[in-house]
Amino acid sequence: MRFNLIILMALLLVTPAKSQTERPDLAFGHGEKLEFVVSYRAKLWPNTEVGDVVLTTSRERDRFTIVGHGRSRSFFRWFFDLNDTYTTVMEVSTLLPITFSERTRQNKYHFNNDLKFDWSEIVVHSTWRNVNRHTEDRHKTMPITEHSVDVISLFYRLRNTDISTLRISVPMPLEMILKDTIRTVHYRFLGREELNVSGLGRFRTLKFSCTFATSDGENFVDGSEFFIWVSDDNNRIPLQIESPIRVGSVRIRLKRHSGLRHPLDSKIK
Repeated sequence: MRFNLIILMALLLVTPAKSQTERPDLAFGHGEKLEFVVSYRAKLWPNTEVGDVVLTTSRERDRFTIVGHGRSRSFFRWFFDLNDTYTTVMEVSTLLPITFSERTRQNKYHFNNDLKFDWSEIVVHSTWRNVNRHTEDRHKTMPITEHSVDVISLFYRLRNTDISTLRISVPMPLEMILKDTIRTVHYRFLGREELNVSGLGRFRTLKFSCTFATSDGENFVDGSEFFIWVSDDNNRIPLQIESPIRVGSVRIRLKRHSGLRHPLDSKIK
């Protein structure tokens, strides 16, 4: 699950907005496609590209659909065959999530999870099943708040945050829904930084850190921290993500992009 979440940190981020017409600065739109490379590095293991992530955004009437697909590269599938798909549907007018689905396939491990958000009752209905161990779906309904997100909309929130309202290193809370629990996430704006992205060039970026709370929901000292660099322009696309893991570290970098809503003018000529 930890490796999954790190890969998904290459995905995207979501703050409530009024509408596309009223929000000309909205960071994404119909037809956006982002392709990422996932690499692994350890003390005795050189930096190695092990997987790919593709994110696509489409719009149909009053809804956005964002699909993230992660796949390990063919050479590594004999010992870690990852083939995961995550889908979020959001209202265009508010960017609040409506549904979320997770289909995890890792070797013989298969896991399904579906979330249905009920904003009139302020709850989320979760249905999940470990296909290898459970013959029936499991269910739970949990209370949510305006800060509650799924793992995809977590990243869209960051993309659409008004940077002028953030203070450097001051933590901002989010609540990420994972199956039968809600984990607190703190993200912090660390400032502006130039970053060289292999294969794409040098960019002006906004740097953030994100920290998961421990299982008690209060302690962030030993939670999982990762760093995100997003383009310092109106697209706010993730350019690079880094996270330490138990052995080594994972890096995710943007490889290719198309259908951006705004000029990528954060690139340094």
